[in-house]
Amino acid sequence: MRVPVSAPWLTDLELGYAMDAIRSGHISGSGGEYVERFESAFAKFCHTRYAVSCSSGTSALQLAVRAVGIGRGDEVIVPTFTNIATILAVIYAGAKPVLVDSRPDTWCMDEQKIERCLTKRTRAIMPVHIYGHPVDMGFVTEVAEKRGLTVIEDAAEAHGALCRGKSVGGLGDIGCFSFYANKIVTTGEGGIAVTNSERLASKLRALRNLAFGDGTRYRHTDLGYNYRLSNVLAAIGLAQLERVDELVAKKIEMASSYRGYLGGHDELTLPVEASWAKNVYWVYGILLNRSSKVTRDRLMQDLARVGIETRSFFYPMHLQAPLRRLGLFRGQRFPVSEDISRRGLYVPSGLTLAEEQIEYVCKKIIGFACRN
Repeated sequence: MRVPVSAPWLTDLELGYAMDAIRSGHISGSGGEYVERFESAFAKFCHTRYAVSCSSGTSALQLAVRAVGIGRGDEVIVPTFTNIATILAVIYAGAKPVLVDSRPDTWCMDEQKIERCLTKRTRAIMPVHIYGHPVDMGFVTEVAEKRGLTVIEDAAEAHGALCRGKSVGGLGDIGCFSFYANKIVTTGEGGIAVTNSERLASKLRALRNLAFGDGTRYRHTDLGYNYRLSNVLAAIGLAQLERVDELVAKKIEMASSYRGYLGGHDELTLPVEASWAKNVYWVYGILLNRSSKVTRDRLMQDLARVGIETRSFFYPMHLQAPLRRLGLFRGQRFPVSEDISRRGLYVPSGLTLAEEQIEYVCKKIIGFACRN
């Protein structure tokens, strides 16, 4: 049996909307109805006033950093345990990322360690909702308000997650999502930034479209980007969004199945859901405890031999060679992030995964990692 680590769940609804966009002749992001419809629906989903679609989650972060005016000499608080796209958005703006270690339970940035990282140059905090579990945004926004800082949420992995009953993405100044093929809501490639600020939404729209001036096509108001989302991809996204409750429910159901099969084994630590959170389990991650007879890498190799794809956890930013070559993070250590990075992997988590596949994966994990 081959079990892929991820696969999108697409139906005739996505096909129908995409074909309608193609037949309309509007296949770019410069015309057609689907971009506007998708943005309106996603803003409603996040309980925000505005949503501005773009070409990827990475570009959404770049647009957000530019829109709030972060630049050379500024500092942005970010987790070390994240996808490098989070850090790149800060570096591309000429600003300096300042790293925070992870919490050992949720694997998200440790909110309690943010204040000790603040300096007179700090302009923003960029929390990342890791693997579907939200950061405690109440604490983050309290710190930000007290210090006059901007909050940019990296919600690329957390469509539908809740923090104290409120949707992630809409809890800071700007929230950024990815629609890559393995995300809960996908357009294949794509992203979006949501906000309640009319000023920021206007800035985001201008920057994603080369900052064309009002009414004069080839006179530009800023140095912008060509980061539009196409009408065809927006059509797929709208169909996905109309099914989002079903998609999120399937993720939670899959997590419950994994927990049922893998729970009770001392060799494994499974994902948590904090009492104040709704975890949407974008991927199902596990940690191999020190009592296991195998290493994380050995387990991944054993699973690959029997057709099961896995992925290792993020490699911390302070250990990334290209960032260190820039002179960043030298001598810095973040023990929690280093530990979970070394011991963590995520197992097949695609929305097309069947119960018998989950059972097969779990039997193999137990056989390889929990043997006496």
